Amino acid sequence: MTDLEIAQQAKLQPLLKLAESRLNMDPQHLEPYGHYKAKVSLDYLNSLKNQKEGHLILVTAISPTPAGEGKTTTTVGLGDALNLIGKDAMICLREPSLGPCFGVKGGAAGGGHAQIVPMEDINLHFTGDFHAIGAAHNLLAAMIDNHIHHGNDLMIDSRTIPWRRVVDMNDRALRNIVVGLGGTANGFSREDGYDIVVASEVMAILCLSKSLEDLKERLGRIIVGYTKSDKKPIFAADLKAHGAMAALLKDAIKPNLVQTLENNLAFVHGGPFANIAHGCNTLMATQSALKMADYVVTEAGFGADLGAEKFIDIKCRKGGLKPSVAVLVATIRALKFQGGVVKADLGKENIAALEKGLENIKRHLFNITQHYNLPCVVAINHFTQDTEAEVQILQEACQSFGVRAIVAKHWAHGSVGAQELAHEVVRLAEQSSHFHFVYEDSLSLWDKIKTVAQKIYGATDIRANSKIKKQLEAWTQDYGHFPVCIAKNQYSFSTDPTLLGAPQGHIVDINGVRIAHGAGFVVALAGDIMTMPGLPKVPAAEFVDVTADGRIKGLF
Repeated sequence: MTDLEIAQQAKLQPLLKLAESRLNMDPQHLEPYGHYKAKVSLDYLNSLKNQKEGHLILVTAISPTPAGEGKTTTTVGLGDALNLIGKDAMICLREPSLGPCFGVKGGAAGGGHAQIVPMEDINLHFTGDFHAIGAAHNLLAAMIDNHIHHGNDLMIDSRTIPWRRVVDMNDRALRNIVVGLGGTANGFSREDGYDIVVASEVMAILCLSKSLEDLKERLGRIIVGYTKSDKKPIFAADLKAHGAMAALLKDAIKPNLVQTLENNLAFVHGGPFANIAHGCNTLMATQSALKMADYVVTEAGFGADLGAEKFIDIKCRKGGLKPSVAVLVATIRALKFQGGVVKADLGKENIAALEKGLENIKRHLFNITQHYNLPCVVAINHFTQDTEAEVQILQEACQSFGVRAIVAKHWAHGSVGAQELAHEVVRLAEQSSHFHFVYEDSLSLWDKIKTVAQKIYGATDIRANSKIKKQLEAWTQDYGHFPVCIAKNQYSFSTDPTLLGAPQGHIVDINGVRIAHGAGFVVALAGDIMTMPGLPKVPAAEFVDVTADGRIKGLF
């Protein structure tokens, strides 16, 4: 059966009853969206502040490939397996974006017998959080142009407005546009553009806020432009926009509670895309889950060079989180791809390509154990085409790298297939963990970017034009304590997606920088990365349909 067919045949439990039995949560603290998804009240989350925290388990992966690695599937399978072996565990995931659902990747709710449900709802609209974020973002954009149209008392320089518009869809035609055409009644003409919603600073703010008050204060700190004369920053609070923006987000900030196929509870809240954003679920959901369970399994987007680094250097730094264990997801197929095998041939045994591709997992393991200083286990996400010889080679290689590699068959068998992985995670979590950041707060913004490039990407240096260098120098004066969020292609340690394995000696070109003042970090655009993806020649949307009785088909 397809993932969707498996999900549609699941026996779900009414969520209010499930939360009451599993968490002893009074139904009054849940705001149901139908029978199987609900938002948790902020009052309830505030009541957990004095509870002891559980272990935080980070699931990350080797470099992504078109073959897929299965981080979400492994996160769900591991969470279910921890509950199966008698541990009190919860799962924390990010919400899927409509862009990938209708583009290349498809849905993002796990797969096989390791899924969160209701799968269709989670992938399509869910509780409306992304729509609210897009509305809040575009409200601010509208208020900026409206202020300029009605006299521009703040003296905003319309040539340097950094605040673009957003839509949660892959639409390359909107990357660069001109607004204000059609005459004076429509405002002043200027260049503008669209990003996808998950690249919005409003999304980052929602993901890093600790309360509704914190959310509103951060929204007010968003830089919307600069004055014409002295180039001083102008903030959303100067436009009096942050109150209305927070009003649009008053429900979106509440974490969403759902269940797995095995009726274990999961928070699904906040935005993805660790290549162009920081790629983690909300801090509020993660912190709350740590008060509600002994083990919390969460995922950071794309490979460990992107998602895990940003999880450590941004989310953990700002939220005071202390992960206990990292789980590195790998597949035989993906490693053969790293070794030069084309996608169509990944199902065939190829020992030589696998051995060549081991350089990729070796680099990721080194980064996790040395630069992040985390105990680690490799989860071999099993595919039916994997041969015993290939699995043995990968396990022996990981052993030589100093970690265990465990075959996990949660896709086919659910929690039963990930029991061994769960036991190893518990063993590692009981050891003392002393993770550390990749760079210190005291470094300049340039040196922070350079440190990540050299330590994590294996680069010799970074490069940028004089304008970008001067901008980073200027921002270092006021925002030097901010962490950096490097937007980079996800397929390679370098900025060239065709350089597979573990390239080194390359130079990372920084072609743009943005200040996310409300979120509290600086974005560096590396290589040819784009903040508005495009659809492929045959988008996944072509296969999605709905029957006369409202049943979704073709979602994967």
